[in-house]
Amino acid sequence: MNAIIAKRVDSGTADTTEIRELAEAAGYTVVGEVTQSRTADAALQLGEGKAEELATVVERTDAETVIFDNRLGPYQTYNLGQLLPEGVEVIDRFTLILEIFGQRAQTRKAQLQVELAELRYELPRAEAKTSLAKREEHPGFMGLGEYDESREQDIKDQISRIKDELERIEQTEEHRRERRRDSGFDLVALAGYTNAGKSTLLRRLAADLDVGENEQLHPDLETTAESQDRLFTTLGTTTRRAAIEPRDVLVTDTVGFISDLPHWLVESFKSTLDSVYRADLVLLVVDVSEDVDEIHEKLVTSHDTLYERNEAPIVTVLNKIDQVSEDELAEKREALSALAPNPVAVSAREGTNVDALLDRIDRELPAWEQERLVLPMTDDTMSVVSWLHDNAHVEDVSYGDDDVLVSFEARPAVVSQARSRASDLQTAAAESA
Repeated sequence: MNAIIAKRVDSGTADTTEIRELAEAAGYTVVGEVTQSRTADAALQLGEGKAEELATVVERTDAETVIFDNRLGPYQTYNLGQLLPEGVEVIDRFTLILEIFGQRAQTRKAQLQVELAELRYELPRAEAKTSLAKREEHPGFMGLGEYDESREQDIKDQISRIKDELERIEQTEEHRRERRRDSGFDLVALAGYTNAGKSTLLRRLAADLDVGENEQLHPDLETTAESQDRLFTTLGTTTRRAAIEPRDVLVTDTVGFISDLPHWLVESFKSTLDSVYRADLVLLVVDVSEDVDEIHEKLVTSHDTLYERNEAPIVTVLNKIDQVSEDELAEKREALSALAPNPVAVSAREGTNVDALLDRIDRELPAWEQERLVLPMTDDTMSVVSWLHDNAHVEDVSYGDDDVLVSFEARPAVVSQARSRASDLQTAAAESA
């Protein structure tokens, strides 16, 4: 489907790179663009002369859709539609993003989040219809559709229902995260903007591991993470297991950040971001081949998003170093040092410096504890020893006539569980004596 890109900025030159990428990600073919530098026109967003120029470009290129990088109000959408050839659709960046999300939503959770975002987008329009109707005006005339008194309440009821279901899904996922921690897994989340290379990095971190190994340990884990040069390839979350001896690490790829998202859209995907907020470590992935000012802006936005609720340490990963020279990389490291102290520079595509990143992950994750436990010999003792082999790094096991001495290293949570199990064995042994 052919589309024209339109963008207005208050001053300076309009950059249409991102909106073009979004349009292409949604399956549009961009056949032209119209930009303008001026304050917004209340009726048309663009000035009247520029809007007429847009209509001419649309007619000349046979475009079927006009995509605005600006947020359009209902009246602006209607007025622009009156100027354009019949049948041409007018959408803004937020409608476009929802369209992409809808295309990529595969899991129940992702589908619910898309539906929630769409309803939140529609709600103020329904409220506008209600307001006009109460003033005995005719909202259908202004392109808002015919007034339906029950629609506003229907939307609110649906939003409430979806939020309840998403909360139930999140509770289930939180239980999974806690079970993984209790089983000795460290949780690492990949965060960052779309197209920074998070999915490629996820595959690289788990590339040396047999994916089939995941299935018996955690059947809920997805075993694939797409790596494509397009925005929003990852809409839900994908988790892979990476081995960092003696640790077992689960790495989760999440939906990418994107600039200038309205609050209602970010809020709709809050439960997906919980995978980031509740991790033990966050890898903030940035595309180092981009302009340094753009990287700086994205880092600021990412930190604002993460620091709102995240308590885990953040390590910045400068990805795509295969696309920049050593001098350029050094310059960008220096320019970004305040926001990204001591970053790790890698090429996920080529595998460069991935070993250094794995070492850094190991250093940043919670320290393991050394422990020695004396287990009385009971019917359940060997199952506890087996559990320790599965969930800790067992250094030595010594068998005596009446007890077993186990030396191991593990996450604090696993050490605590091991002590509890040893205490249970002591109680059982005392009761049977």
